[in-house]
Amino acid sequence: MLLPDNIHPELSIYYNGALVLNELKKKDNQPIINLYQIIKGANNMSFPTFILCLDWLYLIEVAQINERGNVELCS
Repeated sequence: MLLPDNIHPELSIYYNGALVLNELKKKDNQPIINLYQIIKGANNMSFPTFILCLDWLYLIEVAQINERGNVELCS
């Protein structure tokens, strides 16, 4: 659910995707597990939500996973 109509906005993919994007802007090209650990520690995000955020960021061509398995911003 991208824009929830009956829950708190903090549970939406847009909000959580912004958190992932913010972390990628601080340090680009991070291993996926390291990025998740940073996000989970700061925001208590579940792994399925994290994966949905990465999917959404990939679909809008903002982030991708490179051949080494690191998450990086698209240029």
